[in-house]
Amino acid sequence: MRLATLREGVTIALGAIRSNKLRSALTILGVVIGVSTVMAMASIVEGLRSQIIRTIEVAGPTTFYVVRFFSQTPLNPDALPREVRIRPVLEAEEAELIARLPNIAYGAIWIQLLQRMEYQGTRTQLVTIYAADARYMEIAGGTLLSGRFFLDSELRGGDAVVVIEEKFALRLFGQLDPLGRMLRVGGRPLRVIGVYQNPANIFQPPTQEIAAIVPYETAHRYFRYDETNALWIVVKPRPDVTVEDAQAAVTVALRRYRQLRPGDPDTFDFITQDQILDIFNQLTGVFFLVMVALSSVALMVGGIGVMAIMMVSVTDRTREIGVRKAVGATRREILWQFLVEAATLTLLGGAAGVVIGIGAGEVLKNVLGFSAGVPLWSAAVACAVSAGIGLFFGLLPANRAAKLDPVEALRYE
Repeated sequence: MRLATLREGVTIALGAIRSNKLRSALTILGVVIGVSTVMAMASIVEGLRSQIIRTIEVAGPTTFYVVRFFSQTPLNPDALPREVRIRPVLEAEEAELIARLPNIAYGAIWIQLLQRMEYQGTRTQLVTIYAADARYMEIAGGTLLSGRFFLDSELRGGDAVVVIEEKFALRLFGQLDPLGRMLRVGGRPLRVIGVYQNPANIFQPPTQEIAAIVPYETAHRYFRYDETNALWIVVKPRPDVTVEDAQAAVTVALRRYRQLRPGDPDTFDFITQDQILDIFNQLTGVFFLVMVALSSVALMVGGIGVMAIMMVSVTDRTREIGVRKAVGATRREILWQFLVEAATLTLLGGAAGVVIGIGAGEVLKNVLGFSAGVPLWSAAVACAVSAGIGLFFGLLPANRAAKLDPVEALRYE
């Protein structure tokens, strides 16, 4: 009996939609907007998380970083708190010390610069330029397409050389061969010795794409940089060494180098890949919650619209309700019929929102340049929520229909 009523309610709802297409579309518009927003945001968050995980896989899950001070938000270099100011700035000698440890496979100091690049009047916006060593791509990934990376003499001497990323080479040099040409970085001329390609899965905000690599000593000598936020030591343990053991060895070496006594606190911090992922999850979690809150407003509006249209439907079909009650329909059956009808309306809106949200997510992912599938749980939750909205907001009109007096209903014109 319940199944027959369910089928009847769905049929009546579909018939109402067909006979009042515009009214039905406007009724569920809020549901469509809310669900599509949630779906699009879920798609984006999943894509970003996928890119972060792939980037971590490139560097290796055991790679970690030594920093002057760990903060989840960048510190103002001109107004550092005292607990940061009293800590020494990281030095290249410390990175060399770490690299010589028996548990460590790689240790090097890197700098992140934000500079413009220019060649014969063609300029880029501010882009990220890394100062590193010849083993940069071993950690960050990528492919050397032409030319070469840095020689030991260039690394030690801080020579004015640069390896430029392929996309930026095309943007600045066009069809010209960039090798051997002088490129201005932050106003300083550097000779292009190689062209490389970033790994396709690297996570980079569009305004902070890695555009070039220069020797660490070159950046240290000729460029200004943030010694707290943009300077770190990259450490990669040997394959048979855990992150914990590697960190312990690095801690002992740095404390000895900085002449810290047993009771003194560490004057440096570590950042692991797990911490990076946790921070990202926190940021995207807040972002997603904000989107859900905004979407809830649209869903609320859609639910109120469904309730209003169902109230009108009950009024329009008062005589039909009276006839049904006269031939034996119970209050529960009438209530169930209108709840099913309301849930069907919002479920259709949810399904339309899922389709639109998936499409919007795909467009945004293509614009941002990453790929990831839409999580199935978000589609299931969206449809369940939309049906739940129909049941909740359809309860009042359904209850009103169930309470109609059959005699009065039959007399209704």
